[in-house]
Amino acid sequence: MTAVSDIWVYLAASPLLWLTLTLAAYAVASWFAARMHHAAWANPVALSICLLIPVLLLTGTPYPKYFEGAQFVHFLLGPTTVALAVPLYRHRAVVRRAAAPMAAALITGAVVAAGSALLLGRAFGLDNALLAALAPKSATAPIAMAITERLGGLPSLTAAMVVLTGLAGVLLGLPLLNRLTRGSDAAYGLALGLSAHSIGTARAFQRSELAGTFAGIALGLTGLITALLVPPLWQLLAP
Repeated sequence: MTAVSDIWVYLAASPLLWLTLTLAAYAVASWFAARMHHAAWANPVALSICLLIPVLLLTGTPYPKYFEGAQFVHFLLGPTTVALAVPLYRHRAVVRRAAAPMAAALITGAVVAAGSALLLGRAFGLDNALLAALAPKSATAPIAMAITERLGGLPSLTAAMVVLTGLAGVLLGLPLLNRLTRGSDAAYGLALGLSAHSIGTARAFQRSELAGTFAGIALGLTGLITALLVPPLWQLLAP
């Protein structure tokens, strides 16, 4: 056991350890999801989290230490988001025709998501710090955390709420969307991007490039609309 402990101390000193474990966890989760025929509950992100949390707890590794090694994955979120412009350009004609109803849906969805979070939070007696963390939960993580910080909330809690919102959108929304969208990849992708941001966008690309395109548009525009609407909603609805 002493030898194993010494080896672990040596490996833990390298930031690449956590990057390697993160990629390995996602690879295992993706393999399992494929074996489950990509069922809604077998989400690779959720499964990766379930694999990594016990490792962090058993090794007593604080999150900042873990993030020091795994931050390269976080860095790749930027280029990945920019890359969404490629399918958007390919399907620009379809997007242009759907611009008006898409804008109406995104504005309505963003208002309902933020407003309902604030109203329900008030009804349950949550304090302002928790309300500020909940309000932007339907935006992608970097935007949501910036909004929460501006409102005086807890960005770390917002990050967790964003992940939970994305997972809930995929787990609960997929069976409903498969019934309601009637084979429309555009509607399917838009709804997933709006309700489940980056996790939903990744799932939409598994269906088709067109679905992923509309999910990527919803991901970006919902973040923008949320950033513009949450501060005035906060002034109106927060205690």
